[in-house]
Formats: sequence, structure tokens, C-alpha cells
Amino acid sequence: MSMSEIQVVTFGLDDEVFAVPVALVREILDYREPFHVPNGPAHFVGLTDVRGQGVPTVDFRLRMGLASAEPTLATRIIILDIPLADRTLSLGVVIDRVLGVSAFPTDRIEKAPDIGIGWRSDYITGVIREEAGFVVIVDVAHIFTTDESVNAAQDVARVA
Repeated sequence: MSMSEIQVVTFGLDDEVFAVPVALVREILDYREPFHVPNGPAHFVGLTDVRGQGVPTVDFRLRMGLASAEPTLATRIIILDIPLADRTLSLGVVIDRVLGVSAFPTDRIEKAPDIGIGWRSDYITGVIREEAGFVVIVDVAHIFTTDESVNAAQDVARVA
């Protein structure tokens, strides 16, 4: 009997390791300064040009409540296509560094612990224990669709 697996792109913020399902990742870009859009919340950094399309871009560090960091040579923008009920939300997410693509057996995914993890549990699909610590599987749809700033940014991108 074959175990079902989840394929994820893993990435780092400080010492934490996060993961998003590969199916949501359209591409990974080298960091470049997004085009600034005024009046957005702090974590909304602007629009990233992806082959002529303005994609709303957020700083994942700020969205998760971490301090801002200056971009480095390892900084990337992950372009996600998040399926919603009425449309697909395209979103750029600035992260510190990409670690790789991994496959984990779904039976290794644990429910997010209520304590001992520094993130809101409703932002987390689950965690996977590794020798070096936890890999936190992020519920990107929940984090960003409960976020009016992203919806406002999409409206800006449609008009632009």
C-alpha cells in the first residue's frame, strides 16, 4: 500500500522552516523591489511585475509578526496561485530563502500545537517534526484571504 504524500516548497524565515504545497507555487523569483502602491498596510509591499501582470506582493515576515529584514542575495519572491471560491488569487510572497522541494508522508503531519509555536494556529495546516525542529505547513489561503489589504491590492492591480 503506498502512502499518500504532500509535496511542498520549504523556505526559511530566521531559524523557522515553513512549507507551502507545490501545487500553489507558480514560480520563484529572485528578489527585486516591488512597485510601491500607497496606503497599503505595512506587510503589503506593492506589486511585482510577472510577465506584464502586476501581482500583489506581501512581506511574509511582517505578515507573521516578525521584524522586517533587509533583502539579501538569498531573498526570493514566491508567486502563489491560491484557489478561492470565486477566483484564483495570485500573490507574491517575500521570504528570506528557499530551502527546497520536499515530499512528506501525510501521516507525519501533526495538528499545530496550541502552545510552543510562535504562530497563530489558524494560519497553520499542520507541522512535521524533523530532527532539526518543525516544518510548519502554512495555510496560505487563510493567512492572505482574511486579509483585506490583499483584496484591496488586487483591485489596484486590476485597475493598473
